Amino acid sequence: MRIPEELAELGKKRIEPYPVEGFVYGSGPEHPKLMLVGEAPGETEIGNGIPFSGRAGKELMKFLEMAGVGREEVYITSAVRSRPYKWGEKRGPDGVTVKRKYNRAPTSREILAHAPLLDYEIEHVKAPIIVTLGNIGLKRLVGNDKKVSDLHGELLVQPVLQLKEEQFEWTKKNYRIFPTFHPASIFYNRRLLELIHEDMEKLRLLRRDFPMYD
Repeated sequence: MRIPEELAELGKKRIEPYPVEGFVYGSGPEHPKLMLVGEAPGETEIGNGIPFSGRAGKELMKFLEMAGVGREEVYITSAVRSRPYKWGEKRGPDGVTVKRKYNRAPTSREILAHAPLLDYEIEHVKAPIIVTLGNIGLKRLVGNDKKVSDLHGELLVQPVLQLKEEQFEWTKKNYRIFPTFHPASIFYNRRLLELIHEDMEKLRLLRRDFPMYD
């Protein structure tokens, strides 16, 4: 499964005004066991074009194994396909300070710019459960008033937000949404690891109830 090239080009054009770089396509089968919606690619992903292939991606693969699936069985995408960055400074081993790009969370306008891409994937990727990783993916689909800390590990069955004439509207169709924490969150808060493990066990059991798209 891959979005049409003309849609990718539209996404690249819509995101041009913002401080982002590169472009990463969603990746996975058309009929996956799960669809994963993350935040945005990072430096590693922009370099190799593979979603969740960096440090956080390695943790994600461990979590997926707990849920009983492998990378080749899931469709991985994100709310924004280009890397949002900010400039910062880093002191090298020689003591010289150099400027470099750091990852940052995408803005609401950047999320809006790439909304048509995710809308297409949600409509065309036939996944029984959509797993949101972190707050960005969750809020993009079910509203800005939702928090992963409140909803993680729960199965939401409801419409999702879709862009219509530059305004988000609810779909007529219901989807199964399973929120959990972004795998990178454990780098800053190791206490979340146990909660993610619990979520993956719940997801493993849910997959038995909903093994296929309907």
